[in-house]
Amino acid sequence: MRCPFCEHEDTQVKDSRPTEDNAAIRRRRFCPRCGARFTTFERVSLREMQVVKKNGRREVFDRDKLARSIRIAVRKRPVTQEQIERAVNNIQRRLESSGESECVSTTIGEMVMEVLRDLDPVAYIRFASVYKDFHEVRDFEAFVETLGGETPDEGT
Repeated sequence: MRCPFCEHEDTQVKDSRPTEDNAAIRRRRFCPRCGARFTTFERVSLREMQVVKKNGRREVFDRDKLARSIRIAVRKRPVTQEQIERAVNNIQRRLESSGESECVSTTIGEMVMEVLRDLDPVAYIRFASVYKDFHEVRDFEAFVETLGGETPDEGT
């Protein structure tokens, strides 16, 4: 595994253990050249899923892109990295178990919305504002009204 800091090609595994949901192996690594420590995750990949974008373009499903979009939505919110990993694992597992080799990007967006609604109400609204392309304050107001006062508990 190449070091992400100095590009040295021979790093050492210092510790390996399964993730909390047993969906991956977490490896702590050390670079003997620069001394940096970093973490990698090893996961099973059943098939290469294609995502069909709104404009019809196709691209390979990118787990990191999904995780990044969730991280942006939960930024400065009381959501742990483990909760994000669980959410990404859940969405990826649902997509792979569908049996399809491709999915529409809006399906992924809806899955993220479901996860965030249960995870954190502010993150849910943040993601919705981008996903549903809000342009004005009225767009936020209308969306919040659709929640009908049924926001999830802050602590869960």
